[in-house]
Amino acid sequence: MELIADILLVAGALGAGFYCFVLARRLTRFNDLESGVGGAVAVLSAQVDDLVRTLGAAQQAAGASSGSLEALTTRAEEVARRLELLVASMHDLPAEDATHRPPPERRPAPGPDRDTGPETPVFARRTR
Repeated sequence: MELIADILLVAGALGAGFYCFVLARRLTRFNDLESGVGGAVAVLSAQVDDLVRTLGAAQQAAGASSGSLEALTTRAEEVARRLELLVASMHDLPAEDATHRPPPERRPAPGPDRDTGPETPVFARRTR
């Protein structure tokens, strides 16, 4: 009986040793830097560094754009104020009526007894 118990005890110890050996190999493959989780962690770490750099560049670009947009907005507000003043000053001008227009210039009509001199050329525009 003791012999059978010793044999079972040795077999259990060998089985546990083999199981530990298999687990150790799996763990080394799991932590391998090229193909395992270690590699994935290394790749993710590199990507995080790239994202941090890209985010910093994007923040700088956004700051510059914000500054230029603020300057343009201020300039547009100033121009709008000037335009409002111009429009307000246009309301102060008297309205032009037909009665206030100066009479058109009258030229004497050429007649047979008047010497008109050389003929003046007439320029006309054509519309298409």
